[in-house]
Amino acid sequence: MNIIIATTKSWNINNAKKFIKNTNNKYKVYLITSKEELEYKKVKIMDPDYIFFPHWSWVIPKDIFIEFACIVFHMTDLPFGRGGSPLQNLIELGIKDTKISAIKVDGGIDTGEIYMKKDLNLNGSAEEIFMRASNIIFDNMINEIINNKIIPKKQEGEVVKFKRRTSRQSEIKKDFDLNKIYDYIRMLDCKGYPKAYIDFGDYRLEFSRASLKEGKIVADVEIRVQ
Repeated sequence: MNIIIATTKSWNINNAKKFIKNTNNKYKVYLITSKEELEYKKVKIMDPDYIFFPHWSWVIPKDIFIEFACIVFHMTDLPFGRGGSPLQNLIELGIKDTKISAIKVDGGIDTGEIYMKKDLNLNGSAEEIFMRASNIIFDNMINEIINNKIIPKKQEGEVVKFKRRTSRQSEIKKDFDLNKIYDYIRMLDCKGYPKAYIDFGDYRLEFSRASLKEGKIVADVEIRVQ
């Protein structure tokens, strides 16, 4: 069996390397970490039975997902939460537990058939949550899909769509209570995301590494000229 894992985040790359090592040559596994590598001619040579996308920032070419079984992982209980910034939208809604949905790529935005879902807790920083999700994907979901030859099923339930958040939505407002301030800091605390901030005169205060205890927030702050 030939498998491609396409991902960009460091924790997924590390888990992919562990996955390759742990397979003991049971499968032929290729690791793709850039947009340029995901090209039809190159993929055709690899001839994958599955292409897994634990975290991918680009459009998957149509000629690839039509010919090969492409599976993405979305951090909501689909069809609830189709669309962008799922983690941040979930936390802002006050949701503490979600699902990781493994879905077949079909060209729509998170509209594909479902292979499986696994529980995911949303405690901690964004980076901690992403790492937790990665462990579930690599330790459980990929193996189950491969070993059990799972057939995906059509999504069922009410469709709720999320919009991708912009950097302007990272601002901490004056009317936020302590819990909401904490949630804003932690849900954006990951490399590549615009950190929660407060503008103060000519300066911007950006927050990370927050903890909430005894009626206060303890966090790191970076102060810079806007």
